[in-house]
Amino acid sequence: MRRPALASLLAATTALSLTFALAFATPSRAAEDAVVIPAPAMDAAQASGIQTAVVAGGCFWGVQGVFQHTAGVVNAVSGYAGGTKATADYQTVSSGRTGHAEAVEIKYDPKKISYGKILQIYFSVAHDPTQLNRQGPDVGTQYRSALFTTSDEQKKVAEAYIAQLNSAKVFNKPIVTKVGALEAFYPAEAYHQDYLTLHPNQPYIAYNDLPKVENLKKLFADNYIEKPTLVSASKATN
Repeated sequence: MRRPALASLLAATTALSLTFALAFATPSRAAEDAVVIPAPAMDAAQASGIQTAVVAGGCFWGVQGVFQHTAGVVNAVSGYAGGTKATADYQTVSSGRTGHAEAVEIKYDPKKISYGKILQIYFSVAHDPTQLNRQGPDVGTQYRSALFTTSDEQKKVAEAYIAQLNSAKVFNKPIVTKVGALEAFYPAEAYHQDYLTLHPNQPYIAYNDLPKVENLKKLFADNYIEKPTLVSASKATN
């Protein structure tokens, strides 16, 4: 678990991050195994222009990393959703009392990837949707499984897909993912962006998150891209 009191150490140096991860973040097992699941029976109609999806599934480092390696995604930003602007900072969110979840805002081209495919990747490889208010070694409501929808259509697709997966019993336990309308998304601090790519040897990343990217490559080969779409690159071109 990444302790809130040590958040500043993560920003300071990679060496301190490594020490912290070894001391506090080594879980009893590696990241949850990916689950092969069917595609959604219902999907969003293809729209014109860049669309937005906001998902939460534990530590945003790994979720961001997965979608940065997903074709059709033009940007994936780590941040906070579910709370207010006043509490949208890492140390405060880590208290678990802000209403925020660590989330990722995904900007995508619907001509290249659908909302339904994003959900399939999210449920299959990005996290375990059966864990309540935790994900692997990280515990608290800020690590909850949640979909913050940006339209009524997204809400219908998400709820229908959860019902479909529960009915098919593809997971050993019921899905606990909450679906609700997005009120606001607040980007996280700069040191959290592109974290998986910048720190691949950090034990937390290597143990919990890199396997998710490998599972994406294995299970969603047609949607996988080797070169990640980084936040830093997006800023450089804007």
